[in-house]
Amino acid sequence: MKTVTRLIVVLLGLVAPLALSARDTAKAPVRTEVIFDHPEKFTDVKDGDFGTDKGRDAILEQIRDFLVERADKALPAGQKLMVTFTDIDLAGDFEPWRGPQFSDVRIVKSIYAPRLSFTYKVTDAAGKIVKEGKEDLRDLAFDMRLTMDRQDPLRYEKDILKDWIREVTRVAKS
Repeated sequence: MKTVTRLIVVLLGLVAPLALSARDTAKAPVRTEVIFDHPEKFTDVKDGDFGTDKGRDAILEQIRDFLVERADKALPAGQKLMVTFTDIDLAGDFEPWRGPQFSDVRIVKSIYAPRLSFTYKVTDAAGKIVKEGKEDLRDLAFDMRLTMDRQDPLRYEKDILKDWIREVTRVAKS
């Protein structure tokens, strides 16, 4: 009897995460689309800076996931957002003159401000354009901000996107 009980507990432990993930996929459809136009040409997110396509793709995926999560929550009902990144310049830079041990270390200083360049379009439920534009966002005081997640390597870029999402959805609501 104890064996059967243990087996049931173990099976429930294995099935519960699957049930929860299935519930998450049943959420409302994603209303934000993010495209990276020729990421191999971006200022910072190119193969040489992150070693491989996989390294570059990991950075881009984090940016995409953040933007989709935040924008989907902030957009008014029925609206959709499409963002096409044309360049990404992350905060900091590589300083190879510091020696070979620093060739793959990103040095973050105020002179290396983050910059995000993209076009965007907000549409309503009927597909009518509510707002569109081209952005070249920079935060020259990025290193002066208070940020909650100091361990996130993309915290400065995410702060820029948070501010932009707040602004574009405020305008789209009016």
